[in-house]
Amino acid sequence: MAGGDAMMTGDQTGPIRKVVIAGGGTAGWMTAAWFAKILKADVPEIVLIESEEIGAVGVGEATTPYIHVYNRCIGLNEDEFVRFTRGTFKLGIEFVNWGAQGQRYFHGFGRHGRDYGSLPFHALWLRHALETGDDPLENYSLTSLAARDGRFMRPVGSNSPLAEIAYAYQFDASLYARYLRNLSEAEGVTRIEGRIEDVALDARGFIESLNMADGRVVAGDLFIDCTGFRARLLGEALGVGFVDWTDWLPCDRAFAMPTRRNGPPPPYTRSTALGAGWQWRIPLQHRDGNGHVFASSFIDEDRALTDLHAHLEGEPLAEARLIRFSTGRRARFWEKNCVAVGLSAGFLEPLESTSIMLIQNAIARLQYLFPDKGFAEADIAAYNAAMTREYEDVRDFLILHYKAGGRDDTDFWRYCANMPVPDALNERMALFSSRGRIPEERGEQFRTPSWLAVMWGQGLRPIAPDPLTLSIDAETIDRWLFDLREVIGRCRDHMPRHEDFIAQHCRADLSAA
Repeated sequence: MAGGDAMMTGDQTGPIRKVVIAGGGTAGWMTAAWFAKILKADVPEIVLIESEEIGAVGVGEATTPYIHVYNRCIGLNEDEFVRFTRGTFKLGIEFVNWGAQGQRYFHGFGRHGRDYGSLPFHALWLRHALETGDDPLENYSLTSLAARDGRFMRPVGSNSPLAEIAYAYQFDASLYARYLRNLSEAEGVTRIEGRIEDVALDARGFIESLNMADGRVVAGDLFIDCTGFRARLLGEALGVGFVDWTDWLPCDRAFAMPTRRNGPPPPYTRSTALGAGWQWRIPLQHRDGNGHVFASSFIDEDRALTDLHAHLEGEPLAEARLIRFSTGRRARFWEKNCVAVGLSAGFLEPLESTSIMLIQNAIARLQYLFPDKGFAEADIAAYNAAMTREYEDVRDFLILHYKAGGRDDTDFWRYCANMPVPDALNERMALFSSRGRIPEERGEQFRTPSWLAVMWGQGLRPIAPDPLTLSIDAETIDRWLFDLREVIGRCRDHMPRHEDFIAQHCRADLSAA
């Protein structure tokens, strides 16, 4: 028997002819739109099953700059998309009361300053900041300065910070799913309305069909589980377990509530630390999305709801909706002929807006390792290993926010300050605390500027600068940093107001909002 044949999980051969996506929402329709656009010639039939009875978790959604890759691949028109979803632009996240009560810092997208020869920017800046005690990191981030000043524009030109503006979006998640549904159906995706009653397996334990409550049977070759936290296919039918990370990320509830928008929408998301969790504010064109993410082992739901109301900035437009979740991931993301995408694959709280990033990366990785009916174990193993690394990388970045701060004013924050953390994060924090070094691993979603912004913002300080900076005299570093601040400040001043940019390019029709 040839080596390739020995690696097959079953005896079927031939190409995948039919993909069945179980569940709609953001994950389902992102998958459908991608497959319909990219794999149209390879997969003649794509079916998506969803039920209006069940609905989706969707709330106000914020994203990371990686969404541009997805948008380009499916040929999405940015102005049309932002207008339809009543969206705004996002230059980063403001963190309030995280490192300490009354403290604020900004995680702006994109790079800080520029490198000094072979030395990274942060090496020289850290030396200067440690020696002077007063040099805000945000002064070297165009996106941070622009966000604070309510400005936005798309990248323009070359050889300028204006050519490197990194941005994402803030939009209505339910409208985003509807937008992608329209695009998908126009590309030939078949939508089936109904509820899945049973998952039928064949003799090998592969999924054979999804049996609907009304008696219809939907067969397929490859099944994508987008059924949400329940993981109806991968978890329940195929028995893939859940790896729980609650010890490191103890929040397990969220109240979500829309409020009336007061004034122009800022081009950033805000995260405010509270006594047993944190509160988000996501500005859209027609309203704000708000939510309180909290740990039920440290605060009860009634008090959490009271805290949410106490920190709202606008008039509530609906009752708060409670979402219960467990933080973690599936033990395997791909099992036999089923791949989980979105909440079915795992959940990491939206502190850094990573949900859509994880969805699109799962879809792109599946395309790269797209199977035939043999479902080669090597492909499945590679997919699972890559997705595990990605979830763990994001997990560690989120844990950093809780672990590195100096707060100890509540039981929750004392728990976070004293909890043990994964070895990889411990090593990364120790390396930064030593000489300010930030290692970059291949394929990481959060790069050096993000780790720098959060570690410094949370209060981590190196005990000494990188030794390779000590041969440069302080006056040279001062002049170099001054010039950087001047250039970045002028670029900020060149940018239009965020609300003016929206009005010119992608203002939504809010008459029915």
